[in-house]
Amino acid sequence: MTPAAEVQSNGIAVSTSLDVLIVGAGFGGLYQLHYLRKMGYKCKVVDNASELGGIWYWNCYPGARVDSDIPLYEYSIEDLYKDWTWSERFPAWPELRRYFQYVDKKLDLSKDCIMSTGVKSADFDTKSCRWNVNLTTGDVYDCKYFVLCTGFAAKHYVPDFKGLAKYKGIMHHTAKYPQEGIELEGKKVAVIGTGASGVQTIQEIGPQVGHLTVLQRTPNLCLPMNQHKLDPLIEARVKKEGGYEKVFKDRQTTFGGFHFDFLEKNGDDDTDEQKRQLYEELWSGGGFRFWLATYKDLLFDKKVNDTAYNFWAEKTRARINDPKTRDILAPLLDKQPHTFGTKRPSLEQRYYEVYNQDNVDVIALKENPIETFTEKGIKMKNGEEHEFDVILLATGFDSVTGGLVQIDIKGIDGVSLAVKWSKGTWTYLGMTTANFPNMYFLYGPQGPTAFANGPTIVELQGDWIIDAIDYCEKNKKKTMDASAQSEAGWTKHVAELCDITLFPGTDSWYMGANVPGKPRESLSYAGGVPRYVRETKEVAEKGYAGFNFDGSL
Repeated sequence: MTPAAEVQSNGIAVSTSLDVLIVGAGFGGLYQLHYLRKMGYKCKVVDNASELGGIWYWNCYPGARVDSDIPLYEYSIEDLYKDWTWSERFPAWPELRRYFQYVDKKLDLSKDCIMSTGVKSADFDTKSCRWNVNLTTGDVYDCKYFVLCTGFAAKHYVPDFKGLAKYKGIMHHTAKYPQEGIELEGKKVAVIGTGASGVQTIQEIGPQVGHLTVLQRTPNLCLPMNQHKLDPLIEARVKKEGGYEKVFKDRQTTFGGFHFDFLEKNGDDDTDEQKRQLYEELWSGGGFRFWLATYKDLLFDKKVNDTAYNFWAEKTRARINDPKTRDILAPLLDKQPHTFGTKRPSLEQRYYEVYNQDNVDVIALKENPIETFTEKGIKMKNGEEHEFDVILLATGFDSVTGGLVQIDIKGIDGVSLAVKWSKGTWTYLGMTTANFPNMYFLYGPQGPTAFANGPTIVELQGDWIIDAIDYCEKNKKKTMDASAQSEAGWTKHVAELCDITLFPGTDSWYMGANVPGKPRESLSYAGGVPRYVRETKEVAEKGYAGFNFDGSL
């Protein structure tokens, strides 16, 4: 680790100089560090967590695991994957942590990572053409390039529940679940929210708690994970025969960066019998196949989408015993909570069976909202009061933009990123924003973020950013900054791609609609990975068209 900034006798910190300061020690930040360091650049990573892993440091709630099949959820670096074998198809958080420890050991990353430290503020100095970055420790770094790898879920969200501070029991957001865990056996527990972390927590703790009450606002249209153990001998053979290499190469050719893709036909091309046969195959395949390996017009044509919803409801309702619970968790089409696939479906293993237990019940919040929290629990609008030993808030995130705007970052005009994006997000290529020179971000707004496999995107965007930095250095450019015109064009392009889909018809974090006051807009690029790769490569091949460069050094 580079020594902390020296402090002069007058108490003012003297900054430490770097080529690149990277924020975030998850998949994206560590990828940047590894390759930029190999190219000779002086880099550091800074992260609030005490260990490497990004979201997989914070995700330690019961049942937390990935929703991308192996081998897609790992680095495509051969020196890493050839000697690492996962134990199961969708690894859980402890195994993800072991993986990052393995990556650290192989690539020797920790020596350039500043942990348990956040970024308090950053501003661009127009005279020196460098970023001044203030850390929460009081240390100051100045760098030519500022790369934000904060991820899409770096800022958790808690609704403004009345009386929240009154509650005297144990309460945590799933994103801040205690590292040492919570003793839940025999306890009265509430889980508020049925997004991904809610689903995973509920199915994990349901069998062990004394009583579990789930407070659900919107049903999650969960898909079967179809989890299974992996055979190390089979995995070794697949690697030897080039299977992993092929998967990593082919992911650039699929819409979501997975090893499966939409079909080259529409729903109306098939008879009802053929549709059912396809849906059965996708359902048994598990993972996101039922969502992203189906008819190419499923997310454009409501009529076709309804056939998928009906199939989902039939399959799901058959697993729920109580008729009232069945209607709350898996309504029929006439009570459909939202169009299938326009909110991210969570993958589950035994989620619906948990509700058949005598110790589990569910409250539909749209019919019976929370009135107030009390010292001992929660009072509902209908007057019922529930006492809980533990309340878990699975209430989601200020997704995609929240992790970026929570840092006080000011560009060349002194305007903060939070102010610039307060009425709408503006980017060029989903990796830069005008008036913030030499600043890049990945797995963030207006990239394929929400609609694609994470490691796929952080490597594709990561390579583009690394090449852009190298281009600036080799051509002796002081600054690289998106033009206002190119930014406006890209933002319009992202909106148009989304508007022709079914996504705008649903309030979701995809549209920024889960956080009151947040602009309602498409936060992700809906054109698919191949088109995104093509469009961003074309910009680079044309000498980074759409960017302004400030002179030579």
